[in-house]
Amino acid sequence: MDSQRTFFITTVTWQRLPSFSVDSRARLLIEVLFGYRDQARFLLHEFVVMPDHVHLLLTPAPEISVERAVQFIKGGYSYRLRKLEKIKVWQESFTNHRIRDAEDYERHCEYIRLNPVRARLVREAGAYAFSSASSEFRVDDVPQGLKPGFPKSA
Repeated sequence: MDSQRTFFITTVTWQRLPSFSVDSRARLLIEVLFGYRDQARFLLHEFVVMPDHVHLLLTPAPEISVERAVQFIKGGYSYRLRKLEKIKVWQESFTNHRIRDAEDYERHCEYIRLNPVRARLVREAGAYAFSSASSEFRVDDVPQGLKPGFPKSA
């Protein structure tokens, strides 16, 4: 997969409701993420499912746009959740940032891992059950070919 197609993605719940405070909903989303990853739709490098939003670091498969990858995730999740509950889950759209280099990648990994700590949901990143920082999950390796960061000019 092309390292120039690695993205930091954020998407939020409908009206910022804490939908993922319900463990079964958060676990279902993680199941959907890994299901599409296992189908080779994308590489999943990092993730965190917060009560009212989700952050992902992923590399879409060459034939899949970032928009399509997010559509798989949000649509697949909504479809599966509707079988259990009739609620609206997602705000429309999402934000994304294309990862520029190795330094940018590491900065976004740290942001994702520390999100639950900054939100005071846990004291240590690894203690948050709905994150790639948890030892429960095995995510994909750092994309090969990321350029080294450029030195900062004085």
